Amino acid sequence: MKPLTLSRHLALLVLVKLAVLVGLWWAFVRDAAVPVDDQRAAAHLTGAPAAPPTPAPERP
Repeated sequence: MKPLTLSRHLALLVLVKLAVLVGLWWAFVRDAAVPVDDQRAAAHLTGAPAAPPTPAPERP
């Protein structure tokens, strides 16, 4: 295999792999979110005792 052909082949494989990874992220991870409560985050950062957790809002 010529070096130029090999580099084109590898570049194509990297682009296909990137497209697959973006597709998987778009399908499974894009809508994932972690609700953050302001009071609990502040308590965590300051070392104060945390308040009881508040229920997460319903997502449609």
